[in-house]
Amino acid sequence: MAGTTTAERGERQQESSGPPPARRLRVPQPRTIIILAVALVLLGAGSAWALYGSQWLRVERVTVSGTDVLTPAQVREAADVPLGSPLISVDTDAIEARLLRKLPRIDSVDVTRSWPHGIGLKVVERTPVLLVEEGGKFAEVDDGGVRFATVSQAPKGVPALELTVSESGSAAASLRRFGADRLVREAVRVAGDIPAAVAKNTRTVKVRSYDDISLELSGGRTVAWGSGEKGTAKARTLTALLKAAPDARYFDVSVPTAPASSGS
Repeated sequence: MAGTTTAERGERQQESSGPPPARRLRVPQPRTIIILAVALVLLGAGSAWALYGSQWLRVERVTVSGTDVLTPAQVREAADVPLGSPLISVDTDAIEARLLRKLPRIDSVDVTRSWPHGIGLKVVERTPVLLVEEGGKFAEVDDGGVRFATVSQAPKGVPALELTVSESGSAAASLRRFGADRLVREAVRVAGDIPAAVAKNTRTVKVRSYDDISLELSGGRTVAWGSGEKGTAKARTLTALLKAAPDARYFDVSVPTAPASSGS
């Protein structure tokens, strides 16, 4: 029997190299679709029951971290977390709002769910930078000028604020222009710029006007600071001046490019 010719082999190769036959897509049967739908419904119902209806994921404990002056018990009481409630339904924003309202000492708080049974409260307390004496007690003022707490004993290392503005002259004009709250913020600004080595020896920050702020240091020393402007430059100048004239009692850095010192 004669073999295939070259032409026949070419035709067969063309036929074998053509496009593959199309595959039919298998359409899920209605029964399969129904089973899948029921399974999804059951899965959703089971998840909802686990989150809201079961005893597995309910609030059993509240942990507190970051406190210094406040106690964890005070924070837990103010937070008023609903123990026994489904963890998923706890309103963390409402807890945060309660804490900030009831405990002004708290600057910020992070309320988180700690699965499967806890609520975590991470607290950041305000730090006093100045104290205002009021009737034998001390109002603590933070770095934003906020009076957030009143204590019977002055914290160590925190200078007192004396706002002694005259009712006449330029000082009175400064008070009318800026207001007492602005002057307090300027004092806070100055307190934040005081060099660390000087801050620990600062007893009082005195404010007579916007441009007349001074520091009373230990050992009867006084620093004329001026306004709260150019605080960084004034801090550097004061540090250098204290080293150059360690026995001086009066230092003037109100114009940091032309400092002065006197007394011994």
